[in-house]
Amino acid sequence: MLTTQNNERVPQVDLLQLLAALALMVISVMFVYSATRVTEGGFAWYHQSFFKQIIWFMLGLGAVGAVCFVDYHSICRWSLVAYGVSIFVLVLVLIPPIGKTHGWGAYRWIDLGPFQFQPSEFAKLAFILAEAHFLSRPVDELRQPSIFWKGIGLMALPFLLIMKEPDLGSALVLVPTGLVMLFVAGTPGRYLVQLVGIGGILAGLFVADLLYAPAKYRIKMQPYQVRRLLVYFGRDYVAYSAPGATGAERRSLQEEEFKDEYNVKQAMIAVGSGGFWGKGWRLGQQNALGFVPKAGKHNDFIFCVIAEEEGFIGSVIVLTLYSVILFTGIRIAGQARDRLGKLLAAGVVALLFSHVFINIGMNIRIMPVTGVPLPLLSYGGSSVLGSLIALGMLQNIHLYRKAY
Repeated sequence: MLTTQNNERVPQVDLLQLLAALALMVISVMFVYSATRVTEGGFAWYHQSFFKQIIWFMLGLGAVGAVCFVDYHSICRWSLVAYGVSIFVLVLVLIPPIGKTHGWGAYRWIDLGPFQFQPSEFAKLAFILAEAHFLSRPVDELRQPSIFWKGIGLMALPFLLIMKEPDLGSALVLVPTGLVMLFVAGTPGRYLVQLVGIGGILAGLFVADLLYAPAKYRIKMQPYQVRRLLVYFGRDYVAYSAPGATGAERRSLQEEEFKDEYNVKQAMIAVGSGGFWGKGWRLGQQNALGFVPKAGKHNDFIFCVIAEEEGFIGSVIVLTLYSVILFTGIRIAGQARDRLGKLLAAGVVALLFSHVFINIGMNIRIMPVTGVPLPLLSYGGSSVLGSLIALGMLQNIHLYRKAY
């Protein structure tokens, strides 16, 4: 009896979630290598993306250990500081000499010499910390409109700054994350229904403006963002040509439309051609022959590489591993000892789910291409560190669930 009680006081990680995350990391290294072996085959192994991914995973696991070392209550005492720093860095990245663009007009990175990092990935985590800390107050206070709008304001500020970069995908994942946290906190349902209703109307007006308004009345967006949305909605570029456009101009628009649709079509072909069992690791033709976009097949389009080479079975395995992480996260939220832990866990689960849904959705064309990485699978230091720190927060809540 005494042994049982003592064992209950020994902190234990959620092993099932940890094993699922480790499995995804192994899959990531395998398929980042497969996706880049043709383009990076001539490089030394330590300069190839798969090896860099291993380094990021090692650093990320160290960050998980660091996050788990301190009770999440102590971490959240610094949440507003973290939030303020993240806002400051999001402002810095908009300044061209500091913020860097990769060639399509979006200032999303800060160059630190040996590597670049993407502030929006860490701003999401800072927002979750700050929002959870703010909402972990008596439920009666959440009935006050001022408290509700302050919670929305905490979400709106990073949302607008990330949109300014512009990075539509990273900004959009803040919305379901914030709404889930408000719901879990106990915000009156009428507030959320009104907010979602207003948001739905604005989204409808935005789509109508994009698709049907004359060019001079359309909302100003980056050209590549407009093209991605037109491709998603299946609009003919020629229909958007200037009045009196010549035949050559119309043909040019048709060629541009073909180029813009190319990446999504090739990703869908890769997913469909994998069949049930797949073509085998490193044997995907869409990947090896360069049909899947070189710049994105190891990050944004990693799922289509997996689907082609491992087929339906491989895709189901990936989805199952994500389901394990998400459902164990929901369980951790349910077992949390207080509102703060419950809100942190709910925010992390909502964030991870949004990333998975949007990324896989854009690989099979149920979502527009937005550049949202697939957690723990897509190549990239900021994405890897952000995802592992988020999982570290879940493990922290689990570890300290009985620490009264």
